[in-house]
Amino acid sequence: MNRSIYLTAAMIVALTACKQNVIVENNAATAPGTTANVAVNEPGATNAVTSAGKIDTDFVTSSIEGDTAEIAIGQLASTKGSTRAARDLGQMIVTDHGAHKQKLIDLANGAGIAVPTEPAEEGHANLLKLQTLSGAEFDKTFAQMLVDSHHKGIAKNEKQAQSADPKTAALAKETLPVLRKHLAAAEKLQK
Repeated sequence: MNRSIYLTAAMIVALTACKQNVIVENNAATAPGTTANVAVNEPGATNAVTSAGKIDTDFVTSSIEGDTAEIAIGQLASTKGSTRAARDLGQMIVTDHGAHKQKLIDLANGAGIAVPTEPAEEGHANLLKLQTLSGAEFDKTFAQMLVDSHHKGIAKNEKQAQSADPKTAALAKETLPVLRKHLAAAEKLQK
């Protein structure tokens, strides 16, 4: 009899727990025969899924677009730069932004976010402008564009590093030293 009392008490506890708010992260993998993507709430409560586990889509897509532009500009500078310093900086931009872009693409694919294929509008306009330049004018304009874009990128990543999205916050923190390195190299090229 004692055993049946304990069993009944355990069932009551389990059923009570089921009535509490249960939040399951979207995109959670589930075993066959289990239920997922369900929110169970107290009567009268609204269904709400926490932002934990969600990816900041705007940050990811705009960063991919920015990287796409930086890579194209870097590729152009690595061949068209009039000095070794400009060509080397162009190659550094291609390498570093290419690696960063791949991390963002992996993050986007894992979260089901559509991956943009076009560069950011401003970056595309900068690329078109650089294509018309040559010599010292090219190097000077290239350096100024990098200074401007990297100031913006640093501010964007500093803000994202404080975000509630742990995945993009961690990536932003990891990216900041690289952006600062690019900024310093671009400022040095301006001199």
